[in-house]
Amino acid sequence: MPGRPSLAGRSLLVSRPAGRMGGGGSALRVCADHRGGINWLSLSPDGQRLLTGSEDGTARLWSTADGQCCALLQGHESYVTFCQLEDEAAFTCSADHTIRKWDVRTGQCLQVFRGHTSIVNRILVANNQLFSSSYDRTARAWSVDGGQVSQEFRGHRNCVLTLAYSAPWDLPGAPCAEEVGGLLVTGSTDGTAKVWQVASGCCHQTLRGHTGAVLCLVLDTPSHTAFTGSTDTTIRAWDILSGEQLRVFREHQGSVICLELVNRHVYSGSADRTVKCWLADTGERVRTFAAHRHSVSALKYHAGTLFTGSGDARARAFDAQSGALQRVFRGHAFVINCIQVHEQVLYTASHDGALRLWDVRGLPCAPPPRPTAPARSRSRLFSNKVGCAAAPLQPA
Repeated sequence: MPGRPSLAGRSLLVSRPAGRMGGGGSALRVCADHRGGINWLSLSPDGQRLLTGSEDGTARLWSTADGQCCALLQGHESYVTFCQLEDEAAFTCSADHTIRKWDVRTGQCLQVFRGHTSIVNRILVANNQLFSSSYDRTARAWSVDGGQVSQEFRGHRNCVLTLAYSAPWDLPGAPCAEEVGGLLVTGSTDGTAKVWQVASGCCHQTLRGHTGAVLCLVLDTPSHTAFTGSTDTTIRAWDILSGEQLRVFREHQGSVICLELVNRHVYSGSADRTVKCWLADTGERVRTFAAHRHSVSALKYHAGTLFTGSGDARARAFDAQSGALQRVFRGHAFVINCIQVHEQVLYTASHDGALRLWDVRGLPCAPPPRPTAPARSRSRLFSNKVGCAAAPLQPA
């Protein structure tokens, strides 16, 4: 199979229950059917299935009830970069320049989306549309059912790495929101993020300020705010309607690799081996989570616990409010690329080719942190950005 070197030469484990039930961070099950590193892990909306995409060019569907592989999705001609699982269909994208749609019950390929001319890096299914970003410097919108390209977004000068979507009904303050078909936000190695009108394909805003590649982004749709993380070590907040840079989060000493937004708190994982928690409305850093021995590659907040995956091959659980390290999950051999949590089970996917299931019972359960009201002077400084939304949406 063309693509990056796989780990096919290693001794493969079989899916098996571990010997101890996870109280100290032991695995409930190790699923090592893939013959290459796992690049992404997606949980279905109903929580019944998991989807993994691998360096071996395949994707696999797993049951969350027993951790067993229930379908092997074969057809890509190079490694799978990313995947998204819906209740009725699975979607995968690959270095073979294509995207595929699969039946989750039969494992049959239902549709191949062709058009990109280089590696497809990310996909996003939303509002009955499929969005994709590629190393060919474009993003695209596709009909989920027909497989045709409905819109092409051109303007980035380098690879498009990450993307997020805001539906028309998430833009109540924006004139003509229905007509523009929602907004797509893309981040690129050219150091910019762009906001696109989905219906027309026009660039609505270009978000300039980073001095390095934009590696990750999250949207806060109620406030029309995008948060972007970059190799320049900063996180930046932007009004996606006006294009205005609202604030800069500075304290990391390495690239910002991943972001999680939870109830007005931004969590950022970095190559500096830390996670930081910030107040989204002010940019104030309120907590630092240390203890990692390598870059933080994955984040997931769940019920008062912050789970992290790292290049040191370990997952960790922290108390989100105090920052205290609660548990370390050891067993992987290489970097953990993605994590999910469902019903007291932590799922970790690694470049060692294994999907591991961990018992997280016994960790304190708490509601998400309440937003901390900013000081009045800061509130005046950063508030009323919605006033910018009164301007009509015009191509940039």
